[in-house]
Amino acid sequence: MDFSQATAIERLGDGIYRLDVPDGWHQGVGAYGGVVLGALTRALADVCRSGSSDEARPLRTLTATIAGPLRVGPAEVRVEPIRVGKGVSVLAGKIVQGSELPAHAVGTFGRTRPTDADGVALVKPTARDYRVIEPIAANGVMPEFTQHFEFRIASGVPFSGGPEAVTTGWIKPRVPVTPDEALVVGLADAWWPSQFTRMTTPRYIVTLTFTLQIFAGASAIGDAPLLFTSRTMAAAGGYLTEARELWTEDGQLVALNQQTMAIVK
Repeated sequence: MDFSQATAIERLGDGIYRLDVPDGWHQGVGAYGGVVLGALTRALADVCRSGSSDEARPLRTLTATIAGPLRVGPAEVRVEPIRVGKGVSVLAGKIVQGSELPAHAVGTFGRTRPTDADGVALVKPTARDYRVIEPIAANGVMPEFTQHFEFRIASGVPFSGGPEAVTTGWIKPRVPVTPDEALVVGLADAWWPSQFTRMTTPRYIVTLTFTLQIFAGASAIGDAPLLFTSRTMAAAGGYLTEARELWTEDGQLVALNQQTMAIVK
């Protein structure tokens, strides 16, 4: 099963979708955040397309909270528009499983505007060519879902007791899929927390909030893996905030992602 199949949804009615959460994509007791938020992204995008004009409105931002585990089995995704304007559509979505609400998100979709303000202040990280880095082998320490991605570590090896909470490397799905907004979400969430590089033994860390801004987006993704980098910005009281970036090999900024995480144990 590839990432597109794992996040596939079936439309049941206006703004209502069925999601069958697959086995094999878990982190702990629930599906990893890329499946949860990828499915939400698909539902939000479908409602956006059906509720706006013929003008394309790609996803610009996704703001989400993962409140609890999404378990194997059926679930329902519900979406409602908050506002559909002339150039921007804002929609809210949630996943319901039984009596639980594991996640909700707000997606902002907007048409491309003529502008002379394009530019990126950030600099693509320096990293070894992915062709000279061997993909890491699956092992018992890594979460179950990681079997579906190819990770090549350029710097910041997990549990190495390094001086900084920074990690950089290359990532792509093991089974190629057509790039879309849901895949950008899934790739942003797939890498382990940068805090792992400072630790010497595995710890259980979960994402609570997830904010993504898309720039070059899925259209920039080709056959080569994306360059991923992340840094822990601050940590206190058992919580941390991490800033993540996704770049193409030729230097296009695909997306920025900020996550607030809890160090459970």
